[in-house]
Amino acid sequence: MKDFNDSIYPEMVQNLPDADIPFKGVQGKLFQSKDHQIVFFTIEPIGVVAEHSHGAQWGVVFEGEMDLTIDGVTKTYKNGDRYFIPSGVKHSANFKKGTQLMDFFEDKDRYSTK
Repeated sequence: MKDFNDSIYPEMVQNLPDADIPFKGVQGKLFQSKDHQIVFFTIEPIGVVAEHSHGAQWGVVFEGEMDLTIDGVTKTYKNGDRYFIPSGVKHSANFKKGTQLMDFFEDKDRYSTK
């Protein structure tokens, strides 16, 4: 796995607490606010993340690509592409190559720290 020290992220992101991510091949750094979270991800080509839903999510791909299915519509997102998933909408992803991205979660407790 590409370590955060070898990633595109600056030291201030690398020094954030590790997020407890339940997927093998996924690392995250967690920025916690009182009412939302931002997670900086480094993701190996892990394949499919199963369909699920939660509060609203906005993200941007920094490096790599993913196929993201939102409410049954699949699009490929690459460097610089942004996406928005409304609250409660089912979505899934497919990572065929290493990807680094940031997600802003409406939920303040989407992830915890390790």
